[in-house]
Amino acid sequence: MNKQPVFTAQGDASADIVIVGSGVVGGMIANELVSQGYSVLVLEAGLRIERSQAVENWRNMPFANRAGSDFQGLYPQSKFAPAPLYFPPNNYVNVTGPNASSFQQGYLRTVGGTTWHWAASCWRHDPSDFVMQSKYGVGRDWPISYDELEPWYCKAENEIGVAGPHDPARQSPSQRSQPYPMDMVPFAHGDSYFASVVNPHGYNLVPIPQGRSTRPWEGRPTCCGNNNCQPICPIGAMYNGIHHIERAERAGAVVLAEAVVYKMDTDSNNRITAVHWKDSAGASHKASGKAFALACNGIETPRLLLMAANEANPTGIANSSDMVGRNMMDHSGFHCSFLTKEPVWLGRGPAQSSCMVGYRDGEFRRDYSANKVILNNISRVVAATTQALAKGLVGKALDEEIRYRAVHSVDLSISLEPLPDPENRLTLSKTRLDPHGLPCPDIYYDVGDYVRKGAEASHAQLEHIGQLFDAKEFNISKGLNANNHIMGGVIMGKDAKDAVVDGNCRAFDHENLWLPGGGAIPSASVVNSTLTMAALALKAAQDMAMRMKGLV
Repeated sequence: MNKQPVFTAQGDASADIVIVGSGVVGGMIANELVSQGYSVLVLEAGLRIERSQAVENWRNMPFANRAGSDFQGLYPQSKFAPAPLYFPPNNYVNVTGPNASSFQQGYLRTVGGTTWHWAASCWRHDPSDFVMQSKYGVGRDWPISYDELEPWYCKAENEIGVAGPHDPARQSPSQRSQPYPMDMVPFAHGDSYFASVVNPHGYNLVPIPQGRSTRPWEGRPTCCGNNNCQPICPIGAMYNGIHHIERAERAGAVVLAEAVVYKMDTDSNNRITAVHWKDSAGASHKASGKAFALACNGIETPRLLLMAANEANPTGIANSSDMVGRNMMDHSGFHCSFLTKEPVWLGRGPAQSSCMVGYRDGEFRRDYSANKVILNNISRVVAATTQALAKGLVGKALDEEIRYRAVHSVDLSISLEPLPDPENRLTLSKTRLDPHGLPCPDIYYDVGDYVRKGAEASHAQLEHIGQLFDAKEFNISKGLNANNHIMGGVIMGKDAKDAVVDGNCRAFDHENLWLPGGGAIPSASVVNSTLTMAALALKAAQDMAMRMKGLV
């Protein structure tokens, strides 16, 4: 057993490393550093839950919640650590602006984080994504290159246990120094059939690299295709942040649930010396440390930094650039649905298995956003039932209609690439407070013309795809929805004047504070952000260790 944090009789603590947030980023950092002999304390605002509890809650949810994809409601919330709810809405995060609906985020404040209910898509950014400004004249460049992050992508894939295609022609991107840890989740009939229709036309349906096991991996069983990944993998074949949290605990890390951090102390050199948290009884405690990481997701991290403003940092911790809370991004998108002539039989295997990446990169990105188009593999039975009941059918006719629609129905999820815009901003509410009396987050959001033009281009592509299938009941959803890929609020850059953190996710303003995860990502790309977050976490952990050892 490695050394552990020390607690006083009053409940204060001290540790080498203090981490706020226990999702995939906080869990990986904790596991890396406790394994090197450091004492590690992880503070999590939310509750601790068991997988079996979440599974049972989902089984008992009303039909309306299931049909509405209520992936939040089955996870119990701490009274003192609210997160967004939509059944009914709780307005914890208040979003305004021209595209407010496209930034209605869903995330968990729970030990293990939001990867309890993710799709487990483990994409890498494309090399072009790192040089958007220099290559296409839009957005921002990263302060590090794809090649610099590539070894960390490999390590993250091994930590998560990613299953992906070994054929470079089916990889996106194909620039990799190591194979995926496991071979891809096999295509079901629907994936193969869809690819046979669209791939000759340049849409390039490829396997999604997935954080789920195609063979036993680190105590996880092989995925058996429950199709229940969102909202909960009932058998634990899908990776969740809780896996790294439990691994870190076995090595000696201490994780405190219901510990809501609200304040940070700094010394005369602007180093962080402690964070303060409130427990479920409202009592305040202090955790002192040598190095600190905030890994509370892309909304809660900038919220905490702004809340923690002090005399030396009057606009917020790490905020001399005035960039904390700015450049908020998500892959705003929409859905396209239709009925095919041929049966597709979606719903066997993981919730998402394949994706069209033909318009992920290209010169068009000078003018409008890239896109990716996921062939959703979530069972169509609930949607088919809702549609059939709306027709007023009963008896045998109802059964036949449900069967036909479930077998022939397609749902595509389209993601668009936003550009970082400082006006898309998180601020602290002056009127809405959480149960601890702390300000709730307000967000202003406008996707911008770059995304709007990208949506128009993707509409034309989708209409062509519909024609390829002789589609019936072809429909493109109105407006834009959120995809819960929160990025940009503590953006990375080369210059402390217009960025919050450097290429190691270390804050420019505080030499012992790291802000890894989605908030640091400076270019959204169109792919799910989790693998990039994990890679940045592991890179940050190395930087933390080297600075603790005095090697930097």
